[in-house]
Amino acid sequence: MNGLLLVDKPKGLTSFDVVKEIRKILRIKKVGHFGSLDPIATGLLIIALGKATRLFPFYLDLYKTYRGKIRLGFSTTTYDTEGEPITEEKEVKIKEEEIKEALRKFEGEYEQLPPPYSARKYKGKSLYKYARAGEEPVLKPKKVKINYIKLINYSPPYIEFELECSSGTYIRSLAHSIGEYLGIGGHLYSLVRTRIGDYDLNQALSLDEIEKLSKENKIFEKIIPLEILLPQFPKVILEEKGARLAINGNIVPSSSVLKIIGPKEDIFRLFNVEGRFLALAKRAKLKRGFQPFIVFKPEEESSL
Repeated sequence: MNGLLLVDKPKGLTSFDVVKEIRKILRIKKVGHFGSLDPIATGLLIIALGKATRLFPFYLDLYKTYRGKIRLGFSTTTYDTEGEPITEEKEVKIKEEEIKEALRKFEGEYEQLPPPYSARKYKGKSLYKYARAGEEPVLKPKKVKINYIKLINYSPPYIEFELECSSGTYIRSLAHSIGEYLGIGGHLYSLVRTRIGDYDLNQALSLDEIEKLSKENKIFEKIIPLEILLPQFPKVILEEKGARLAINGNIVPSSSVLKIIGPKEDIFRLFNVEGRFLALAKRAKLKRGFQPFIVFKPEEESSL
C-alpha cells in the first residue's frame, strides 16, 4: 500500500494521533504526515503510506490555504483558545476598514516568531517545555510569506479570514500579531486548512469514512498512487537492464532510456516498462545518464 491519502483531521487530535489511527485502521507500519496541524485545527492533512513516506522533502514547501477566526479583545498564552488570557479584555470598537488595513499589513514576506507553546525545537527541546518551565529562550524569527489574506466576515469581536501562506507559517502567531497591531489583543479562535498545493479539502476523507472503506476493501480507490506523484518531474522509461541498475542505485546510462516524457528538469522519475516507479534521479556527471538518489526497492513492504 503505497501513495497518499487525504484526510480531514478532526478537532482535538494531533497530526500524529491521525497517523496512529491510520496505522491501526489500514494495518500498515509506514505511515507519516506531510505538514502538521494543531489539535484545535481541522482540515486537510496529507498522509503518506509505504514508500510515499520518503517523498516528504518534495511536499515540505507547498503553499497552504486556511480559513479561520480571530477573537479580538485579549491575547492568550498559547495564542489560541487553549491558553490562559494574558491581557485584560477590551471592548472591540474597531471599524471594518481598520481590520482590512491591518490584514493588508501582514501580506508579503515578514519575520515571524513561533508561539511559545509549540512543538518547534530549540536546542533539541520543544518550545512548549520551556514555556511550561517558565523559561523564555531567545529565538531567531523565521521568514514566512503570506500570499494574500482577505476578510470574509467581521462580526465584533470575531474576524473571519482566508489566507494562503508559505510552509512553516504559524497562524496562531499571525492572529496574535494582528491583535497586537490593532492594540487590543487577539488570539486564534478556530482554523481549517482547506488546501495544500493542488490538493483540496473536498478530496479528503474523515477517519470514519476511511475505516468504513477499509472494511469494504475499497480504500485503494481513494489512495493517490505512487506512480502519479510528483508530476512536475519528467518521466523516464527504462529498458530492463536500466531498470535493474536503477533499483540498485547505480548510474543508468542514456543508452538504457526508452523515452523521456516531460520538460527538462533537475530531477527525474525513473520507471520500468511495466509502469512501476523505480526511483528519483538526477543527471549523472557529464550528463551521461541518471544517478538515482531515492530508490523504491521492490521488497519494501508496508504491511504488518
